[in-house]
Amino acid sequence: MTRTVAIPLWLLILILLFAGVTFASHFLFPSVRWFFRRRMERVVARLNTRLKRPIEPFKLARRYDMIQRLIYDPAVARAVAEEAHAQGIPENVAFERARDFAREIVPGFSATVYFGWGTRLARWLSRSLYRIRLSEIDLAGLDRLPSDAAVVFVMNHRSNMDYVLVTWLVSGSGALSYAVGEWARVWPLSGMIRMMGAFFIRRRDRGALYRRVLARYVQLATAGGVTQAIFPEGRLSVDGRMGEPRLGLLSYIVEGVPDRARDVIFVPTALNYDRVIEDRFLIKAGVTGVRRFRPSLAEVMGGLGQHVWRRVTRRFRGFGTAKVALGQPLSLRAFLAQEPEHPTEALAAELMRRVSGVMPVVPVPLVARHLLDGLPRTPEALVAAVRADLSHLAAKGLDLPGRGPAKIVEDALGLLDDRGVVTRGPAGVARKPHEADLFAYYASSIAHHFATSAGD
Repeated sequence: MTRTVAIPLWLLILILLFAGVTFASHFLFPSVRWFFRRRMERVVARLNTRLKRPIEPFKLARRYDMIQRLIYDPAVARAVAEEAHAQGIPENVAFERARDFAREIVPGFSATVYFGWGTRLARWLSRSLYRIRLSEIDLAGLDRLPSDAAVVFVMNHRSNMDYVLVTWLVSGSGALSYAVGEWARVWPLSGMIRMMGAFFIRRRDRGALYRRVLARYVQLATAGGVTQAIFPEGRLSVDGRMGEPRLGLLSYIVEGVPDRARDVIFVPTALNYDRVIEDRFLIKAGVTGVRRFRPSLAEVMGGLGQHVWRRVTRRFRGFGTAKVALGQPLSLRAFLAQEPEHPTEALAAELMRRVSGVMPVVPVPLVARHLLDGLPRTPEALVAAVRADLSHLAAKGLDLPGRGPAKIVEDALGLLDDRGVVTRGPAGVARKPHEADLFAYYASSIAHHFATSAGD
C-alpha cells in the first residue's frame, strides 16, 4: 500500500484534471450558485419594497428550471409528437429540437444586472442624446393599474432606442421583458440582453414546433404576471408611418386566456423623436426594399468618431426631443367579452388605433411637413404654420409640445441646420433637393393627425 507507483506525467495531469472537475461540479459550483442565488433573493426583496409592480416569481425562476418546465409542457409535448410524425423522425430527435428552441427563447433575468447598471445605463444614454418627455399624468396612470394583472406595453417601433428609452422610463414601476429579434443574437450582446429579461424571436425559419414553444413561453410568462413590451409591427418603420400589425405575440396571449386567472392590461405606448439615430439606414431600406441593412464597420466607426469629436469640441447639442405618450389602457378580459369573433384581429386594430391616436408631436416632424414640398419659407411663415398646427392638434385633445411656435421652429431649424439638410437664402429656408426622403420620413410620423376624413 505504501509502494511508489511511477506513472507518465500526462496521466497524472489527466487524473488531477478529472479530480478537479469532479470537485468543482459536486461541491464548488453548487455552493457558488447557492451564494449568488441568496444574494439575488436579497436584492429582489429590497427592490420589491420600492417597485410599484414587484418582480414576479416567474421572472426569478432559474433559467434551467424554466426550460424544463417549457419542454415538458403538455402542449409542447403534443407539438413534438406532431413534428416527429410530419417529418418522419424519432420523437427524441424532435424533442431535442424543442429543447434547443427553448434554450434559444428563455431569458436568464438578473435583477442585479437590470436594476444595478442596466437602467442606469439606459438613463445615461437617453439623457445624453435626447431631451426626454413623458407626462407625469401618464406615469400616475401606470400606478393605478390593477396590481394583480399582467401588464403589456404595446409600442410603435421607431428606433432601437425604443428599448432603452422605455426601459428607463418605467423602471420605477417594474422590470420589462422584451421580445428581441435575431439582430441581438450575437456574443456577448446576447448574454447581456438575456440578463435584462429579453427573449429572442426568430423572424424567419419558423416551423410549427418553434411557434408552439414560443407561444407556450409567452403564455406562461403572461400567466405568471411578467410585465412585457411588444412591437406589433414586428420591425422598425422605414417610412416613418406605423406599419400593419403582426398578430403572432398577440394571438399567443389571446389563446392563453383559458389557462390564466389574471387579467391582461395592454398599455398603448407611442414614441417619436426629433432625430432617429439610424434614420439614414431605415430610409435606404425603404427606398431599395432591402430590409437586411447592416452598416459596415467603417460606417459605424466613422459615425462614432464624428459624434465623439463633436462632444469633445462641445458642438454637440443633442438630438432634440424624444417623447413617450401612453394611451388609454385596455383590459383583455373586458375586450373579449365584447369581441367574441376574430378577437386577435380586432384587438390588434384597436391597440394600433390607440397608439397612433397619442403619437407624440415633436418639433422636427412639425416643421418638416411644411418644408416637404421643397419651396422656401421664411421663419415667420413657418411660425404661423406651426401655430395653426398646434391649434388643430389642441382641438383633437393631443398633448402639445411645451414650447411656443417660435421656439419650436427655432429648435427644429437648429437641428436641421446641424445635419446640413436645409439651405437658407433671401426667400427663406428650404430643404435640400436630395433630402426629400428624409423630410418625408419625419413628416409621416405625425401625418395621420392632419389627415382629412377622405384620407391623406
